[in-house]
Amino acid sequence: MKRPLLIALCAILAACADTKPKGPAAGASMTATAPVPVPARSPAAAPGVATPVAPMPMSALDDGIALYDKGDYNGAIKKLATANVPAAPKATQLQALKYTAFSYCLTNRQTLCRQQFDKALKIDPAFDLEPGEKGHPLWGPVFAKVKKSRK
Repeated sequence: MKRPLLIALCAILAACADTKPKGPAAGASMTATAPVPVPARSPAAAPGVATPVAPMPMSALDDGIALYDKGDYNGAIKKLATANVPAAPKATQLQALKYTAFSYCLTNRQTLCRQQFDKALKIDPAFDLEPGEKGHPLWGPVFAKVKKSRK
């Protein structure tokens, strides 16, 4: 979901890496124009052949969300458990807990779903679902109940 955008952004940034003007061509005038970016190429690349942009490694959170998006909820739960570690940034922990809760709810494990939402609210009492997520028939009511019980 976010990966294609990231790859496209990397490609654009690589193309803009060398923005210094190379000087006027023979007989060209020196009018004020924006420099034309010259695509960066590795020295081994053949002329006219674009160098492929290497994909960035995905984190455990990205891997888990990708599994969730594919409908592999049990695989997502396992992968997201490795992203939800105390050393991880708070935002990473919250996303991992949220998608783990979603996965548990979708696999009819309501108690485990509730526990994940409770953990998220312990980390950040202001944690909330997106408006479109709140209305989901499986995890929406579970989250609302957990949130209400913490007040």
